[in-house]
Amino acid sequence: MRMKPYQKRDGKRVWLSKDEIELLLKDISEHETTKEEIAVKLAARAGLRRKEIVQVKLKDLVHDEKGHPRIRVWEEVAKKEHYREPPIPNNLATQIETMADFTGLEPDNEFIDVSDRTVYRWVRRACERLYERTGDEGWERVDVHDLRRSWATHILAEGVLPSVVMEWGGWKDWETFRRHYLGEFSPEVLEREREKVEFLAEGDPLDADTAANNVMRGGSSHYADD
Repeated sequence: MRMKPYQKRDGKRVWLSKDEIELLLKDISEHETTKEEIAVKLAARAGLRRKEIVQVKLKDLVHDEKGHPRIRVWEEVAKKEHYREPPIPNNLATQIETMADFTGLEPDNEFIDVSDRTVYRWVRRACERLYERTGDEGWERVDVHDLRRSWATHILAEGVLPSVVMEWGGWKDWETFRRHYLGEFSPEVLEREREKVEFLAEGDPLDADTAANNVMRGGSSHYADD
């Protein structure tokens, strides 16, 4: 988990690792209903904003010409001015379709029929459980937007073009996107870079005796150029 202070308000931005996202989704699946699980996955696996999660309807689940599922997101629901179709995992699409069949949802029905504040509480409830389990205080700072942030950072790290990530996530201003996403790194990328440093690499520790001998030979002048 990686955290960084906001520039203009209190609190911290959080980036979850892939394993931490899996841990969160596993907790949701074990303690909550399918509806809660779908809502959290729409943020963590499709980059939807909190308000967008509660506005998508069953008819917004579509498939492209190769059968890959997508979610139609109308960013201005009333005017329908801005529109995007981020891809979603097959298993998420199956969950949505299964829930719709079981509950008798109509195409015009929202399948997360709660307030966006409720979605926030679902995420916070799961994060509190994870904090109690792991003792990692970072979980106390995670909210829905951090799942969207982590989603974008991970798919960028996997090589998706920045312009495509902007399209999928609904970012319209290049400078804002560049500042908040292209200059940031997922926990996995930082760990990968750490492993390039020989004395930091796990299983290859710096020999303590050699280090001590080098310091002794250099004397106090060893620190003159620090």
